[in-house]
Amino acid sequence: MKNELPKRILSSLIIIPIAIFFIIKGSVIFMFFLIILFLATSYEWTIMSKKNNLLKLLGIIFLFISFYTTFKFRDNVNYNEFLFIITICIFTDIGGYIFGKILKGPKLTKISPKKTYAGVFGSFLLSSLAGLVFYHSYGIIIIPNEDLIIFIFIIFISLISQTGDLIISYFKRKAMFKDTGKIIPGHGGLLDRIDGMIFVFPFCYLISIL
Repeated sequence: MKNELPKRILSSLIIIPIAIFFIIKGSVIFMFFLIILFLATSYEWTIMSKKNNLLKLLGIIFLFISFYTTFKFRDNVNYNEFLFIITICIFTDIGGYIFGKILKGPKLTKISPKKTYAGVFGSFLLSSLAGLVFYHSYGIIIIPNEDLIIFIFIIFISLISQTGDLIISYFKRKAMFKDTGKIIPGHGGLLDRIDGMIFVFPFCYLISIL
């Protein structure tokens, strides 16, 4: 943790402002950003899938749908609401990483040996705290503005994010990959960084059009 944490922090300090810039700009500029992410994650997925052509194809189709719905969701909401979802996903990752490393404890699953029940608790805890602070600071309109509903929504998004993380971890383990790539110091590949988000945004898009 001591070796990886400084790298994670430095990488985040560089990546987050860049991502926020594109999110706030929206429209064609945001589309350009998503195309870059799609191409990078598709490449990582292709390498990880090795010679399984069907798996490669299905993965790329899923990534296309995920990034397309991400773009459509951004079109349907203001940037604060988009950043609200990003905040939940980021603090889901931070909570899982910090609580899992510090408290350790029983392992969650063989799919991802580093994940623990303490990490799951930390993910829900920090994402809830960060999400509620964000909501009370900026407000959102994609769901009814009631604390209990907002809390349930945050837990739901955090759960999807953690599930997405486990799904990508399963395929990494199956391919005997530690990370999907090495593009981001301390994080691994781009797909490692956004594995939860690519599952979250299709759900958010559906919620936004209901």
